[in-house]
Amino acid sequence: MTLLLLVLLLSSVFVLALATGPSGIGLRSLFVSPGPETTRSATGPDMAQLIVLYIRLPRVVLATLVGAALGAAGGVMQGVFRNPLADPGLIGVSPGAALGAAFVIVEGARWPGAGGIMQLGVPVGGMAGAFIMTAILNLLALRGGGFSTSRLILAGVALGAFAASLTGILTYRANDSALRDLAFWSMGSLAGAYWQVVVILLPLVLVSLILLIGLSRPLNLLLCGEENAALMGCHVRRTKWLSMLAVTLAVGPCVAFSGVIGFVGVVVPHIVRLFAGPDHRFLVPACALLGAALLICADMIARIIAAPSDVPVGIVTAALGAPAFLWFLLRTRDGDLPS
Repeated sequence: MTLLLLVLLLSSVFVLALATGPSGIGLRSLFVSPGPETTRSATGPDMAQLIVLYIRLPRVVLATLVGAALGAAGGVMQGVFRNPLADPGLIGVSPGAALGAAFVIVEGARWPGAGGIMQLGVPVGGMAGAFIMTAILNLLALRGGGFSTSRLILAGVALGAFAASLTGILTYRANDSALRDLAFWSMGSLAGAYWQVVVILLPLVLVSLILLIGLSRPLNLLLCGEENAALMGCHVRRTKWLSMLAVTLAVGPCVAFSGVIGFVGVVVPHIVRLFAGPDHRFLVPACALLGAALLICADMIARIIAAPSDVPVGIVTAALGAPAFLWFLLRTRDGDLPS
């Protein structure tokens, strides 16, 4: 029943986002026969169809994919680490993607054919950075024959700070144009959505969501502790490794295409646990649905709050997520917080 309600919520905000925008054009315009005063292109559909089908729709679909990936990944990360503060950035996905994208933005402008490079080079660089950072962290965590969660967290903090310092150096080297692009990307934005991006991202997100949902049973066993989970038949090391791989596959491409969007992976699992409980069989798909709905709403606000300007959606998610996270923190007992 909970998942059905979330599907209805996602469907509602999806349609509402298609009908909302600074142009004032709604879905009704698609079904109204154009009169002689309607602005039409010389060889294509009318302006309303262009705006809804080729500007709003790919952007809303991209928000759905990114929000679902961030929400589901956040639920899995908190289950793996048994820590309510865990999010995908903990394993270096976001800092690594930011470093890779920053390198292409700053240095790519100096390469021949920079226009073509920048269009796909930024997401490719972001994905490469995310996967390289996660691979390094996994190698460090696997040192000694085990899979140390504490070593993974500490290495993630250290490598995240190192990646941030390299990103800062690249920012210092950037010219005015690259600096503007880098600042806009680092705040997270869905303004660059187009159908080619959706086609590339769709199979990656679907495969990662299948992997994340498939990990629900071993994640439920991990809630009892690693030793008890192993006694009940859970392969702890393999579960952690597959979780890192699935989270990287989900979040890396999304961050590469949309920039850094915070708080979705942290706040959404907390909200879902209030009405769905800790069972990952329901928690992970519910986080995907609610994360998608939340990011669609945030992007809808970003499009209209300062129209005709486009506010980066990462600013909106931070403005909404930070108070919500503080509220969860205040209502949580001290014994439930990680030590």
